[in-house]
Amino acid sequence: MAVPARTCGSSRPGPARTALPWPRRGPRPGPGASGPPRPLLLLLQPLLLLPLLAAPGASAYSFPQQHTMQHWARRLEQEIDGVMRIFGGVQQLREIYKDNRNLFEVQENEPQKLVEKVAGDIESLLDRKVQALKRLADAAENFQKAHRWQDNIKEEDIVYYDAKADAELDDPEIEDVERGSKVSTLRLDFVEDSNFKNKVNYSYTAVQIPTDIYKGSTVILNELNWTEALENVFTENRRQDPTLLWQVFGSATGVTRYYPATPWRAPKKIDLYDVRRRPWYIQGASSPKDMVIIVDVSGSVSGLTLKLMKTSVCEMLDTLSDDDYVNVASFNEKAQPVSCFTHLVQANVRNKKVFKEAVQGMVAKGTTGYKAGFEYAFDQLQNSNITRANCNKMIMMFTDGGEDRVQDVFEKYNWPNRTVRVFTFSVGQHNYDVTPLQWMACANKGYYFEIPSIGAIRINTQEYLDVLGRPMVLAGKEAKQVQWTNVYEDALGLGLVVTGTLPVFNLTQDGPGEKKNQLILGVMGIDVALNDIKRLTPNYTLGANGYVFAIDLNGYVLLHPNLKPQSNFREPVTLDFLDAELEDENKEEIRRSMIDGNRGHKQIRTLVKSLDERYIDEVTRNYTWVPIRNTNYSLGLVLPPYGTFYLQANLSDQILQVKYFEFLLPSSFESEGHVFIAPREYCKDLNASDNNTEFLKNFIELMEKVTPDSKQCNNFLLHNLILDTGVTQQLVERAWRDQDLNTYSLLAVFAATDGGITRVFPNKAAEDWTESPEPFSASFYRRSLDNRGYVFKPPHQDALLRPLELENDTVGILVSTAVEFSLGGRTLRPAVVGVKLDLEAWAEKFKVLASNRTHQDQPQKCGPSSHCEMDCEVNNEDLLCVLIDDGGFLVLSNQNHQWDQVGRFFSEVDANLMLALYNNSFYTRKESYDYQAACAPQPPGNLGAAPRGVFVPTIADFLNLAWWTSAAAWSLFQQLLYGLIYHSWFQADPAEAEGNPEARESSCVMKQTQYYFGSVNASYNAIIDCGNCSRLFHAQRLTNTNLLFVVAEKPLCSQCEAGRLLQKETHSDGPEQCELVQRPRYRRGPHICFDYNATEDTSDCGRGASFPPSLSILVSLQLLLLLGLPPGPQAPVRAQASRRL
Repeated sequence: MAVPARTCGSSRPGPARTALPWPRRGPRPGPGASGPPRPLLLLLQPLLLLPLLAAPGASAYSFPQQHTMQHWARRLEQEIDGVMRIFGGVQQLREIYKDNRNLFEVQENEPQKLVEKVAGDIESLLDRKVQALKRLADAAENFQKAHRWQDNIKEEDIVYYDAKADAELDDPEIEDVERGSKVSTLRLDFVEDSNFKNKVNYSYTAVQIPTDIYKGSTVILNELNWTEALENVFTENRRQDPTLLWQVFGSATGVTRYYPATPWRAPKKIDLYDVRRRPWYIQGASSPKDMVIIVDVSGSVSGLTLKLMKTSVCEMLDTLSDDDYVNVASFNEKAQPVSCFTHLVQANVRNKKVFKEAVQGMVAKGTTGYKAGFEYAFDQLQNSNITRANCNKMIMMFTDGGEDRVQDVFEKYNWPNRTVRVFTFSVGQHNYDVTPLQWMACANKGYYFEIPSIGAIRINTQEYLDVLGRPMVLAGKEAKQVQWTNVYEDALGLGLVVTGTLPVFNLTQDGPGEKKNQLILGVMGIDVALNDIKRLTPNYTLGANGYVFAIDLNGYVLLHPNLKPQSNFREPVTLDFLDAELEDENKEEIRRSMIDGNRGHKQIRTLVKSLDERYIDEVTRNYTWVPIRNTNYSLGLVLPPYGTFYLQANLSDQILQVKYFEFLLPSSFESEGHVFIAPREYCKDLNASDNNTEFLKNFIELMEKVTPDSKQCNNFLLHNLILDTGVTQQLVERAWRDQDLNTYSLLAVFAATDGGITRVFPNKAAEDWTESPEPFSASFYRRSLDNRGYVFKPPHQDALLRPLELENDTVGILVSTAVEFSLGGRTLRPAVVGVKLDLEAWAEKFKVLASNRTHQDQPQKCGPSSHCEMDCEVNNEDLLCVLIDDGGFLVLSNQNHQWDQVGRFFSEVDANLMLALYNNSFYTRKESYDYQAACAPQPPGNLGAAPRGVFVPTIADFLNLAWWTSAAAWSLFQQLLYGLIYHSWFQADPAEAEGNPEARESSCVMKQTQYYFGSVNASYNAIIDCGNCSRLFHAQRLTNTNLLFVVAEKPLCSQCEAGRLLQKETHSDGPEQCELVQRPRYRRGPHICFDYNATEDTSDCGRGASFPPSLSILVSLQLLLLLGLPPGPQAPVRAQASRRL
């Protein structure tokens, strides 16, 4: 009884999701009368499918019946299980561990005790840095108080090490006059220090001064004079705590003094580093902020002025951290937000990116309406129904000028308490009366700034922090609280760090009986490398899938195995815990509890992504968490149930140590199999290497000099490594050595252990072994521990790469399973064993197992007078038979031309069939985002030499003498001059960008899509509906494996091609930010806030300053530019530090 090989209609037995639309195609050619009209057939499909399967066919071959395919599936299951029982060695390894019971102890991971101990160790580590910070801050305040200001101080009076001096001396573009001014700069010798990953000098500090600040100014020279005394405090701190890394004082004048001295890592382009714009400085210099930026876009604001405003807003946004909240609006007669954000949003990297892109779209038109702008801003700040900082509140207004003081608005919203500070910015060159702008700022505890040109933007968009720091200074000791930053990349090459910060106050008084100074001197910082914190966590006792993590009050991870930023970027590394893992409700609850500083424990079922990011597994995990006292961090521990116990080797018998150690020698590999050892830190003097053969050589040489019990070595790691060397060697003796692998078409057998041993047998198979020598970093190892049964892993193939080359039978498929046993009621999974299948041989075996013959029979032939079912061997021209793993990747096929596509996502092999499997709930899709990716920059649309965003005068302007003496000409000159310094103001030079690694990569978001088995466990048939060219298919899960067995008719009609499911990682803008801010993730701000002090003196609120150009210099330089003559070397523009001391 059979069904014809091609059947129209559709049937969906079992659960099914809403199918994606299948394209129509024309009638299929072939004999036979047409069936009933299609609408009637569609109605009858559910009732007709089963009778059709039993009806006589019109040809000699028919699609296999369900019980036949179930029989094939059982044969496949039995063959896989038989091979693994014979060659896998699971039972033998269990017995070996039990036989060697006297060589190890079973230890228990007690989550609560573990997490409390680690939290206490981290607290102690950070507390030592806090004490050093306090000594530095107190000393700095006393040094500055005792310092006597010198008006006539000269450069030659100050001797210091200029961290950028060496780079500038080698730079041919730096003018000789500039080099000559460095007579007071020290020349130092440096020694390599592995702790700093740098060359350092412990006898001196180094000084870094921003490029746009004149080193010879009186303010800077006095700053260098009094901060020199910090050198002794830095040195004493290191004597008390040799583990201290960078100790830094960031001055409010822009000077950075750090210890120990090391040359500055200047980029190939102009160095724009300014300590006052670093996240750690901003966090330490002020309390959290609620900021509304309003921008005047009336008709008078056009051309250069509007461009200056756009840039100023972007620079202002860069002064905000994740503890701050912000919104940006433009106004003329009306006010409206520049972006989709209708209320204050967290000033994180992605939200600021939305603002910066939206600001570029502002257009000038209409008339100025200050009232509309300020009313909008006050309404934003008064909205209490949203999450915000609830500390400093401020309005930043950028305008070209106006007459209205909008006093009635301030009386309504802000007086008499003046809880909102108003900062006003006069932008561009103009002749408007700035008195109203000054009055607004002074009447609302703010400050007035002028931004006449590009060069004034950076300094004037950050000096508002001085004003916000006043209440902190006046609060005195109460405000002297250490804060810890988010994770970020150290500018001096230390890698990922967190910084403890402490503000430094000016304790001087302006005169006898006067009020004390209310200016912040700067921020003291001490770095802690993440690697130093990681060393306090358990390394290998938690197993391959256990780990420790920590988060801050924003929910950002401080520690996490998935914290792996791909490149060095300016912005902090702000990876949320829910983005580091696959988000679900349980994890949201855990995250909230940790942010609130609670303790807790919870067992959950959750999804985890495989290490190679190709698979999703549903697993059980135990989460335990506690707060880290005296910090803003909370620590968590994650353990799988099988990670509760672990082995601790106890090889006290030195003769046995030597015996087992001999099996690590390459001379034993030919008979015992090749050994890879995990590249762990077994001993302090062990030289690391990425080449495992070289690493093993280094290890053996070291072991000839020391013993496993040496104090310089990690005894736990060494004893476990040597024990597992002996254990896996015994596995060779009991299970592998006397077996003929070729009989079952095996390329290799292998075992990997928690102790760090991977043994591959025979030795020659190691030549094609591509898995990580560290079992904890091998995807097959971690997945085998999390999954019962046999885990198949085909070779990884990318759709963009050429197919596999099947030469010399070297392409194999890994099949692995965990070794589990119990001792005294304690369950352990200390190892994974497996085999490597020969792809071609097993593809042929797959055909036979999914055929109608027995092992003894020849293939069954169907003649013209007989009727029989198609099978995967004889009828491979008509029948497609495949094994697909749980990630949707092709493992085996009966089609020879598909063998080189093994390992590819099945949608790239047969999009039609993969979509049907997905629509019938055999697979479920999971989408997530990688926020740590690095992408090549998008090429700019225009690579011309003209400056970006620069006002270009017309010919009429050039011929007009009045224009040459106008403010516009002076502003243009300034823009060009600063453009020479700040190269980013110009379009990118392709040649230069190509050689600059920072230009080649930028942070980006990548969208990841993984597939995993859905809810269907049963075996059933279904039809892919393609009009009269439908395909019948059968799918069934193979028991005790991660495989899906699929039998389908081969497609004949090209019109039936369906949409292709995508699995590869793709570039993305991430989830829609405008929607995300409507449901913000839970967070808490810092516990302290200093935004008000009754004794604050607000009389210093800014005064206008005019810098008229020299007409002779302007005309000569402008003519030089117009005539196209190459100007001589130009000294860097010296921006006088505007620090008000």
